[in-house]
Amino acid sequence: MVNTVLTGKAEVRWVELDGKKSKTYYAKEKYFSIKQVIIEESKGSVNNKGCHVYPFTFQIPAQDLPSSFQDTYGKIVYTLEANLSRPKRADSKAKAQFTLRHNENLNSNPSLMSGQQDITEKKLKLFSSGTVSMDANIERTGFHQGEGIKVVATIYNKSSRDIKPKYLLYMKSSYFAKGKWRLDSKKILKEVGDPIPPSADQTVTRVITIPPDTCVSILNCNILKVEYRMKVYLDVKYASDPEIRFPIVILSALQGPDGEHLPADPTYGSGTCAGSDMPGGTNYLQNPAASGPPPPTYETYGMHPPLKDSTEKL
Repeated sequence: MVNTVLTGKAEVRWVELDGKKSKTYYAKEKYFSIKQVIIEESKGSVNNKGCHVYPFTFQIPAQDLPSSFQDTYGKIVYTLEANLSRPKRADSKAKAQFTLRHNENLNSNPSLMSGQQDITEKKLKLFSSGTVSMDANIERTGFHQGEGIKVVATIYNKSSRDIKPKYLLYMKSSYFAKGKWRLDSKKILKEVGDPIPPSADQTVTRVITIPPDTCVSILNCNILKVEYRMKVYLDVKYASDPEIRFPIVILSALQGPDGEHLPADPTYGSGTCAGSDMPGGTNYLQNPAASGPPPPTYETYGMHPPLKDSTEKL
């Protein structure tokens, strides 16, 4: 008898010290497990020697499935396992992992098209005097892999020193188990703008191109989340840097009519993960019709507690 099993699940695990003892935090979320018999067991049926091929297909369930992801403390994996059972012999098994990409796009969630704007100001002391302030904006919240994020910042340098605008795109990975929460942050890229002299006001524009192999955002898993921030800040010597952080949602790369990735246009819209090559993985795009209704807006995903500055020092 030959049967196959299609499985999708998420797992998180990490260890923390509790006094002199260590405690393991673990959680699992199962999305589906579908078994299909390819060859029924029947008496008297014998296959001749040689290679025998038995085609079969599986339909990925029509539900809101998170994209594949894997790192140190958590993973979202989709696998296909085949099992050959023979009388008086040990079973033979083969297992393959494939990559599933959640097919969300800018049109599926109106909040992804919403622009963002913020203002920050700092009064300088000690070795500097005056104030510096910044008014920055980006025109959207959602961006595709390989796309450019256009940041426009008006900077008012009413201080006695040069200041440099800097840009940092970073990833936040959150894990949840047994009422505990673990947060890891990872820098994706950093860029530095030209210095702005004392007593000067300038409006600067910078296009930050998202690397094509960046993991997509994962916001539809109960035990694991992958989120992004675009940090725009002013590098001021001998003072804490005034900063603005914009939440960013990264979507799968744009697809052509034949399913190929379209070339990234950096000016468009002036871990291992889905969209990259996971070991042993074949890339599958979830059927758009199977994704269900549009997900909630970004603001409704407040699963994790508010982050303090000490947890986001990137």
